[in-house]
Amino acid sequence: MPPLGAVTPTTTIGGMSRSASTRRLRALAALGAAALAACGTPPAAPSPPSAPTPTIPTPASPPPVVAVPPTSDASKPTPAAAAAEVDASLPARFAAWIDRFRASARAAGIDEATLQSALADVRYLPRIVELDRAQPEFIRAIWDYLDRAVSPQRIANGREKLKAVRPEAEAAAAKHGVPATVLAAIWGIESNFGGDTGSLPVIDALATLAFDGRREAWARDELLKALKILQNGDIDRTHMTGSWAGAMGQTQFMPSVFLAHAVDADGDGRRDIWGSMADVFASTANFVARSGWRADEPWGVEVALPPGFDVARADEALRQPSARWADEGLRTIDGGRLPAIANAAVLLPAGARGPAFLVGANYRALLRYNNSTSYALAVALLAQRLADGPGVIAAWPRELVMLTRSQTSALQTALNERGFDAGTVDGLLGPATRAAVRRFQRSLGLPPDGYPTVELLQRLQPA
Repeated sequence: MPPLGAVTPTTTIGGMSRSASTRRLRALAALGAAALAACGTPPAAPSPPSAPTPTIPTPASPPPVVAVPPTSDASKPTPAAAAAEVDASLPARFAAWIDRFRASARAAGIDEATLQSALADVRYLPRIVELDRAQPEFIRAIWDYLDRAVSPQRIANGREKLKAVRPEAEAAAAKHGVPATVLAAIWGIESNFGGDTGSLPVIDALATLAFDGRREAWARDELLKALKILQNGDIDRTHMTGSWAGAMGQTQFMPSVFLAHAVDADGDGRRDIWGSMADVFASTANFVARSGWRADEPWGVEVALPPGFDVARADEALRQPSARWADEGLRTIDGGRLPAIANAAVLLPAGARGPAFLVGANYRALLRYNNSTSYALAVALLAQRLADGPGVIAAWPRELVMLTRSQTSALQTALNERGFDAGTVDGLLGPATRAAVRRFQRSLGLPPDGYPTVELLQRLQPA
């Protein structure tokens, strides 16, 4: 799904805390209401007091007419005039889009009562579009992410929180085979143990994303599924709140994941991932189990690589039983025998100079929750610490400086120009770029770990 939850720690949204983002949206509400009145379009009926919903922050008065400077082609509006025209037309365009969506939702089986309750007061939230389009220039190093995600405070808080909900967590673990500590770790990373589940109306968020059009098909499908959840009676519109991307509840399910995996564990007739901890843990365990979790294996283990190990073999695609890795000289970080893992791969999340892990199917199941190495390791390590296990033993290479998005784009461009085929220049460090970095490193006689550094970028670029 996007991910079931955010890639970055769930206490922030695009660098802004959810609470701060929500305050900003609420502050814009009055401005938007005035704009709608000024434009001659009646505002939607007010939402219930318990669920404040921001409105469109258009100017408080109709945009002024922008004079066209005398040019050879005076028929073309200036950029300022074009922008003013787009802003002024937004409420009407959004309303028209909602009307079309309403018709398609009705054809898909959504009843009139649900359509009325969900869409009568639907609002466009411009801050959500900003967050969706934001591409942060600076990339957080994995060790910085883990410092926050698996902090001593979160570990201590998690142990206390787990004590309070141990019966519900253990019941879910017994039924689905996913340890209670893993469920608690997901809970902790996704919503800080229920403290930050998101307060934005999910219907408004998804309608905004679908109307914006960058990911219309995906957001439109999620919006339709959100309506089905309302129609099923699992939650009402007022209480269907979540993140800016539409992730809901204490472990941040998207509507599509909710419909496929949410469980009514407490038997009250509703799948309540907002308020029922029995439902929260059972639903989360059901998803993780169906994502390939193996009850007879650990998520992985920190390892010590033998001298001369070819770091090019640290590749997700190279999987083999842990016994074969042991034959190649791998041991646990404290020198012990490797645990039994059927399809294990070596993971070097910070390159050859950082810690090494041997990971298996359970690590990959966590990636199904959120396809981020930082996220999956955070959940795995937090679960390990909640079970009184160790943290990471080997030192992180904190002296390394992460490439920015611009630098990653420059790296990709330089690799392509040198014939190493890094694929599309997008500023993202994906498999094609890592493979190209490995090939370049090998050409220089460097350890081919696929981990780019500023030094490597400098060697690629002309002096």
